[in-house]
Amino acid sequence: MTTHIREQVDKALVAIRQHTSQQPTVGLILGSGLGDLADAFENADTIPYCDIPHYPASTAVGHVGELVVGQLEGVTVMTMRGRLHFYEGYPMAATTFPVRVMRDLGVHTLIVTNAAGGLAASWHAGDLMLITDHIDLPGMAGHSPLVGPNDDALGPRFLDVRGAYDAGLQAIARRVAREQGIILREGVYVMNAGPCFETPAEIAFLIGIGASAVGMSTVPEVVVARHGGMRVLGISCITNIAVGAEKADHEEVLATAAMVKPQFTALLRGILRELA
Repeated sequence: MTTHIREQVDKALVAIRQHTSQQPTVGLILGSGLGDLADAFENADTIPYCDIPHYPASTAVGHVGELVVGQLEGVTVMTMRGRLHFYEGYPMAATTFPVRVMRDLGVHTLIVTNAAGGLAASWHAGDLMLITDHIDLPGMAGHSPLVGPNDDALGPRFLDVRGAYDAGLQAIARRVAREQGIILREGVYVMNAGPCFETPAEIAFLIGIGASAVGMSTVPEVVVARHGGMRVLGISCITNIAVGAEKADHEEVLATAAMVKPQFTALLRGILRELA
């Protein structure tokens, strides 16, 4: 992170602290159609992105574009109702700017969620998947949020992302899912830059390299969180089965996310109770 971006983060922090005095310890990034969990926050402070200096606007359908800070299951949580995507035209460093801000506000644990296409023919739309690892296709092609000058005070120049998804947090998620009778799939999430859905040949390729689900987000945020020393838990909502499908569209993604929302919310609440 360059000095210029550090100054931008500092200005964002000043604006956020003018809207809330709460001290969040857990960050939550909600994927397409999953933002309603923030409505359950107690003592919530809501801050539109447009009120925060240097915060990019969220333009994706199903992403509101505001920060909410409040209490949920005994934890002070900061959530993004609407993430930022590379396909919206932002550089990777801009899409991950909110994670830098969260870290400097004191967030030490990041829970990332997303809507993803399933690559296992035996899975079903509406399944939940614990992310155990990822494949960063944009990053492997040179589009990493860590490209550029590195600030050693924030993280190492060469980041080891093995074990990016915290084993202890995964154990909590498995236990909560088991107690609630929720089937929690596990697998590798692969990021495609988007905004196009994958062709049948691309789907076959992704399956061949070991991916279980594919989406257009999450990985850059995880990389920056780990760069800053944050613990990370990732959960995908499988909103469509990509393999064998005749078509894919965003309306299907939002409809499936709405269908599974009660189960997904229960799982996240249970995880937060454990963290409390």
